[in-house]
Amino acid sequence: MLSDSTLRWRCRRGKKELDLLLARFLERHLADLDEVQRAAFERLLALEDEDLLDLIFARTRSADPAAAAVLRRLANGA
Repeated sequence: MLSDSTLRWRCRRGKKELDLLLARFLERHLADLDEVQRAAFERLLALEDEDLLDLIFARTRSADPAAAAVLRRLANGA
């Protein structure tokens, strides 16, 4: 599991839109994520920017139920 500071750093992306979404999500939800959700969030951060945006905006769907739950929270205004 990544440290909080490493997780924040991994949220810095090449697209400003994605940076804002991820930073807002962390501010609001980092303390509330359980171990499964946090691991799912880390897996999502390993994706390329465009793939992650497609998932957040439901242009594609995740087969991972834990990641899908995190994506719903991200899509609902982070």
